[in-house]
Amino acid sequence: MTKSVLLIFLLFEALVDDIIQRTHNVKSYRFSYPSSFSYEAGQFLFITLEKGKEKLKKPFTISSSPTEEFIEFTKKLTGHQFSNMLDSFQVGDCMKIDAPYGKLVLDKQQKKIGMLSGGIGITPLRSICRYATDLHLETNIILLYGNETYEDIVFRQELKQMEKENENLKVVHVLNKPPSNWDGYTGYINAEVIQKEIPDYKKRVFYTCGPPGMVKAMMKLLHDLDVQNKQMKIENFAGY
Repeated sequence: MTKSVLLIFLLFEALVDDIIQRTHNVKSYRFSYPSSFSYEAGQFLFITLEKGKEKLKKPFTISSSPTEEFIEFTKKLTGHQFSNMLDSFQVGDCMKIDAPYGKLVLDKQQKKIGMLSGGIGITPLRSICRYATDLHLETNIILLYGNETYEDIVFRQELKQMEKENENLKVVHVLNKPPSNWDGYTGYINAEVIQKEIPDYKKRVFYTCGPPGMVKAMMKLLHDLDVQNKQMKIENFAGY
């Protein structure tokens, strides 16, 4: 059953209920769902970590869907200060959460959307895909997802399962360093891949997420394909 969406910014403390190892350097952190909290698929939150005298705060997209009974964010552990502190957290530890923020949300009036993502940028798109699948929405979604290797694909099994559950969802992987038995696309997402896998791309709204360089490259690519700015949706944490 879907929770009603009333967007109220809420600052609260939450205990970590579960930690899930997604890939060799990506983890998901789950919390219980406060009764007074609601958000839209694709939004983000701020996480504040405190250990001893250290206090760090960063924004993260909510990788869970409002249709699920938990809140989850997913982080690539890069070896930097925040990542190392987060990696030291265990089930039962407390984090401060400030949410929800962001406008990268699904417009149910959009019948066809395209998604371009790379690496950990999959998190808001996973949320939207899960939401659309759980609610059996008629929105047609084609997701192009780029990664370095097969092992780097976050939510790999879940995306595959969602494709089986949702006839309106298609996921296409692009690997820069594929295994020898790979029969999919290699290199990076480019115009050829978009034109072949999303032939009606000019009729779609595109959601683009990933590292800043990748997002910039995808926007240029869409511009080169004559996709208008009004057809592009990105998240920008600048100013937060």
